Amino acid sequence: MMLVEPSVSAPVDPEADAATARMAFREWLKSNREQLDALRPTSADVSHVFEALRALQRLLHDAGWIRLGWPRDVGGLGGAPLLRSVVAEELAVAGYPPAFSFGTQEVLGPAVARFASRELAAEVLPRLLRGDEVWCQGFSEPEAGSDLASLQTRAVDDGEVWRVTGQKVWTSWAQVADRCVVLARTGAADSGRHGITALLLDMGATGMDLRPLVSMNGDAEFCEIWFDDVVVPRSRTIGSVGGGWDVAMTILASERGAAAWQRQTWLRTRLVDLLEQAHLPAPAAGEAMELLHALRVLSRRTVRRLSDGAPLGVTPSFDKLLLSTAEKFVFDLALEHLPTEVLLETDDRSSGWRNDWLYARASSIYGGAAEVQRDIIAERVLGLPRSR
Repeated sequence: MMLVEPSVSAPVDPEADAATARMAFREWLKSNREQLDALRPTSADVSHVFEALRALQRLLHDAGWIRLGWPRDVGGLGGAPLLRSVVAEELAVAGYPPAFSFGTQEVLGPAVARFASRELAAEVLPRLLRGDEVWCQGFSEPEAGSDLASLQTRAVDDGEVWRVTGQKVWTSWAQVADRCVVLARTGAADSGRHGITALLLDMGATGMDLRPLVSMNGDAEFCEIWFDDVVVPRSRTIGSVGGGWDVAMTILASERGAAAWQRQTWLRTRLVDLLEQAHLPAPAAGEAMELLHALRVLSRRTVRRLSDGAPLGVTPSFDKLLLSTAEKFVFDLALEHLPTEVLLETDDRSSGWRNDWLYARASSIYGGAAEVQRDIIAERVLGLPRSR
């Protein structure tokens, strides 16, 4: 196995604690403010936004910040993944958007680093970290959303390749993605979670039909994907055959943990924006602040456990449930105190509030429905009988 040597030295000692990394990154932000400000998206056009975020990703990569916490054999600089959570938080506090592939990097990347062969991980992860590629997540299906174990997209063993046929839905930004982490059934139709395998599929493969879905906020963020005998090399299998459930649970834990950490940071900045624009005293947002603080404490615990490689149990279900509650509360507060802006005005700032309020309606569905998270908590924490 060839070691991927870093092209730059680490911007901070990879063994540094979070406080040291935080101060160092704040100084870097100050020193590079002019260059960073030039990378802020100035248009809502998707291609422009992605171009700006890709440039931000490359800047953070080349400076070494988002290579912290990744193994050196996949293009990282070593150290604890927790350091990247510090980078994500400080970016949001400073008013910058998350880098281009921050979402998929932190959600899909850890599972690929853990389960994929070292050859595959060393080939594809550096491209993701640099922002050379965008990845998407092919999990949900029309009849298998929150009940992921019932998915029916099938991968048939054909020697050196898999042949994939089926359908995925609600696949975020698939129209701009280069690769997709797909869950496919390789066992019997009734094999449930035990017959699922994870594959890394090229989005340009023959036999794929992709159709964007326009949501109620006007964005075509989600897509439906049809697979018609799509060929995937066996070398692109992530983990063991039939072991896709473990890969999926790692991805979902990252999504509900690391992603919740990033989003709670952003929600706090939006709450501050609301207080300033609506000229509200801080006590007017008391309950929202309480919810966001509770979410911060919970997601910090999950991020630290993910960084330490410790078992998570049902912790991510608490994170996801509280995230959707807090997100809806913040933007319902915006609607209450800025009704004209949210409902009627068309300037960029008002459009931003309206978009955020509409998107928040989905927060109790995406990443695992709130009802399912409550069931998990009821059964595995409270010991209540399984619902029928």
